[in-house]
Amino acid sequence: MSVRHISTGSPFEEQIGYSRAVVADGWVFVAGTTGYDYARMVMPATIEEQCENTLATIAKALEEASSGLDHVVRVTYIVPDKAEWPKCWPITSRAFARARPAATMISADLQSPEMKIEIEVTARVPA
Repeated sequence: MSVRHISTGSPFEEQIGYSRAVVADGWVFVAGTTGYDYARMVMPATIEEQCENTLATIAKALEEASSGLDHVVRVTYIVPDKAEWPKCWPITSRAFARARPAATMISADLQSPEMKIEIEVTARVPA
C-alpha cells in the first residue's frame, strides 16, 4: 500500500504532528480543517469567511492529491455554536453540489475560541 502525506505548510501541522491530507489506496483523508487564512495569518471573524477559507484549504489539498470537492464521499462539520451553522448552508451547498456526500454536523468546542467551524472530508481519487 502506498501512502502519501500532503502538507499545506501550516506551522500547526508540524507543531501538533499531523498531515493536512493522507492519500492511501485511492482514498484521500483530509484532516479537520479550520478557517485560518494562511495568506494573512489571521482567523477571520465570521463563520461564513471561515467556512469559505476552510473549503478552499480542503480543495487545495484534494487537488494536490489528484482529487477534488466533486469526489468527496463523506464530510463532517464541527461547529461550536449550532445556531450559526445555517449561515454556512449556501456555501457548503455550492461546494458539494455535485458530490452530495454523506454528511454529519456535530456541535462541539474547537481548539481555540475564535474558531467557528472545522470540516473533515474523505474523498476518492478518480480512476
